[in-house]
Amino acid sequence: MAGAGLLPSLPTLTVLVPLLSLAGLFYSASVDENFPQGCTSTASLCFYSLLLPVTVPVYVFFHLWTWMGIKLFRHN
Repeated sequence: MAGAGLLPSLPTLTVLVPLLSLAGLFYSASVDENFPQGCTSTASLCFYSLLLPVTVPVYVFFHLWTWMGIKLFRHN
């Protein structure tokens, strides 16, 4: 694992991803003149700046749910 030192740790990613998402949200809010209404198009940066903060916790929840299911299945 020679390249493992280049990857950020999980606590760093836990802080970095929401901060980048918040920065994207503020950027979209300041640049897009019809910010709340214009977030429905997938071509808009606003759409993805709202999608990312929702996607990451949902992914983590279902990843942990799957991991717990595997743990319970193996031990019973």
